[in-house]
Amino acid sequence: MVCTKTLYNYVDAGLLNISNIDLPLKLRRSTKPERVRKNKKRLGRSISERPERINERSEFGHWEIDTVIGRKTKDDEALLTLTERLTRKEIIRKIPGKNAASVMQALNTLITEAGPHFSTVFKSITSDNGSEFSELSALEPQTTIYFTHPYTSSERGTNKRHNGLIRRFIPKGRRISDYSIEFVAKI
Repeated sequence: MVCTKTLYNYVDAGLLNISNIDLPLKLRRSTKPERVRKNKKRLGRSISERPERINERSEFGHWEIDTVIGRKTKDDEALLTLTERLTRKEIIRKIPGKNAASVMQALNTLITEAGPHFSTVFKSITSDNGSEFSELSALEPQTTIYFTHPYTSSERGTNKRHNGLIRRFIPKGRRISDYSIEFVAKI
């Protein structure tokens, strides 16, 4: 037994000796037009271009980045989290908001702190396609930036796992600005 859609596809392909006019329900059936996304967001290099040695976690210096928000308001602070894939080392920074300027400001502070060792400590950074990471490609001369496929959080599993651990201390819906920097450092 084939489904209705398959049967209608057979009629359209000419595999059956009937036409569309012989199928009164097909004429009333609404079809969705094919939608081509013209403005698909492409921020940079895809994760599919990432070398296998990074996926194997055999080398230090490959990081995953994400943000943790408390309450979904524009005036609340956020946490920028970076997780190293081999050692699972976590860097958490409190940033003024979940936007590209705040993320870049925090990363520029990291660049200043690391000094000439930044390129050896941060060999690559893997990010999602969020708008807060839209300017991340500006770090390209110093480190390699990869962007995951849309809606696939499993491609940054280590970072997502650590963000879940942060949620034990800062539940969703609570303002990040209510927590001190010392408390975030303890996490």
